[in-house]
This record gives sequence, C-alpha cells and structure tokens, in this order.
Amino acid sequence: MPQTAEYDITQVFNAPRELVWAAWTEPERFSRWFVPSSLATPVGRITLDARPGGVWRATLVGEEGFEATLEGTYREVEAPERLVFTTGDPDDPGEGPASMVTIAFLEVDGKTEMRFHQYGVNTGEEHAQQARAGWLEFFDRLATHLEHAGTEHVKHTGAEPPLHLQQVEHAEQAGTERLE
Repeated sequence: MPQTAEYDITQVFNAPRELVWAAWTEPERFSRWFVPSSLATPVGRITLDARPGGVWRATLVGEEGFEATLEGTYREVEAPERLVFTTGDPDDPGEGPASMVTIAFLEVDGKTEMRFHQYGVNTGEEHAQQARAGWLEFFDRLATHLEHAGTEHVKHTGAEPPLHLQQVEHAEQAGTERLE
C-alpha cells in the first residue's frame, strides 16, 4: 500500500483576487510562473479548461529536448474563490490516484490570501517535501508575475521558442508574505 502525505501553504499576494485567479486560469499568465527556474512552460503547451470535469495540462520544457508534463482534472471551479483539481505525471502515475489540490482565494484589504492544500502525494513524506518546495518556488514566481502584471502586456502566440525566466527574488522581496 503506498504512503500518502499532505501539506498546506498559505501566502498573501499584493494583488487583487481576480488577478490571482487569472494567473491560475489563463494560459498566458500561467506560463509566466508555473515553471522552475531551469525550464520554461510555453503557452502553446498549456491547456486550462477551468470548469468541473475540465482538464488542465502543462508541459515544462528544457534543454536537449527535456519535457515533463503535469496534468489533472478540475473537480470544483468557483471563480474567483476556489479551485479543486487533481494533479500528477501522466507518464508516472504511481500507485493510486493523482493527488488532490484545493486552493481558496480570500480577499484581504485589497490583497489576496491564497490557501493551498495538497493531499495524497503518493510517494510519502519525502516526495511531499520536494513537491512543497517546488510549489514554493512556483509561488515566488507567481508573486513576481503579479507584481509586474499591471505594467506588462501578456500575450503569447505559442509558436515562439520557450522563454527561460530569470531567477526570482524571495517572496518577501516580491511583495508577498508567507504564513507558515
């Protein structure tokens, strides 16, 4: 029987809730932050069908043809308050169902408190710690994207080569705070 683990991350973003929601549900915005520093997530390799039963898929690409796809199914979509979806690697499903992610977006004094919960990381506590660290890196990138979202034009055709994003400063320096 596989081990499972779960964890929570709460982070406050200096951005309105609708903008944080858009960063999770619009491929052009999602491509800007859903990626580790050494890879890229081209908008043409993202599907976000944000409705109950809809599929999400993102392929992270790197040098020398490296690709890693993550995907899942939306279970609940309550704009701009709540997302619930499964997540996993379709090439390595592990022993059992994909893990479940629940995100609540709360508006607090013009900022957004995001409460992230992942349950059912099928390889136990060590993998859960690695997954949590990955999400924290993504959320640092999300903070940076949100910080610049009002001043940048977000548009991709999906045909351009992958963009390698620069290293992101710590969340505290990017206008966010983490509640742990």
